[in-house]
Amino acid sequence: MSKAVVDVIWAVICLLVPRVPDRHPLGCHRPRICDRLCLRGIIIRLVTGCSWQTVEMILDGAVSDTTLRARRDEWVQAGMFDQIADEAIAAWDRIMGLRLGDVCIDGSTHKAPCGGSGTGKSPVDRRKLGWKWSLGTDAAGVPVAWTAHGANRNDIMLFEPTLAEVARRGLHHDIDTVHLDRGYIGTRVDRAAGVLGITDIERPPKRRPTPGSHTEPAHAPLGLRWTVERTNSWLSNFGQLRRNTDRRTEHRLAQRMGGL
Repeated sequence: MSKAVVDVIWAVICLLVPRVPDRHPLGCHRPRICDRLCLRGIIIRLVTGCSWQTVEMILDGAVSDTTLRARRDEWVQAGMFDQIADEAIAAWDRIMGLRLGDVCIDGSTHKAPCGGSGTGKSPVDRRKLGWKWSLGTDAAGVPVAWTAHGANRNDIMLFEPTLAEVARRGLHHDIDTVHLDRGYIGTRVDRAAGVLGITDIERPPKRRPTPGSHTEPAHAPLGLRWTVERTNSWLSNFGQLRRNTDRRTEHRLAQRMGGL
């Protein structure tokens, strides 16, 4: 991981890192490992997908794998990763402007070989353990909401909590149309959208057989959903998101927000 990249990230989030006061009465204890170094280790693991022990070796033993995990847990408990995501979305809206008239929501399934909470047998990967995130983006593909569950969780079940994240940030008032794939069908979806005052839900039309063929359906237009598909693909480039080895949902979501 380039030092220049870490320097830029640290400059942005350093004020959000919780400060732990030094209360040792004699001041002769082992000094606390630098937060910036721990952040660098967490980013390395996110990007490459390697183990904590490998991160320790990459950093020449300057910080142990145990300290890295402890610092991650400390920051998760303090809500730092949630604050980073909120700050990033607010900054983008302030500088570039979110295009919330059209919001796209879709799920993406990935491997979770170590299991744990929030995982399940993937129906698209020979029932291997996996996890699924549900992502909501604006019309340009900028993520504005997300949630996660096991790979065996239907996308419809994740639609409502994803919209709830949009509402938590107060962004639902600007939504005119929600774009979904044809799998999001039923009263559960319509009811969840209606609670937030969203009545226009766009789904692709049912595919019809190709003329002269009885097996292959004709291509259906993707519509605006290509933006969320692109964002899901981009996030899948992060090694720890593509094949997650964490065993707790809050840790996966922390990595997920780090990827944003």
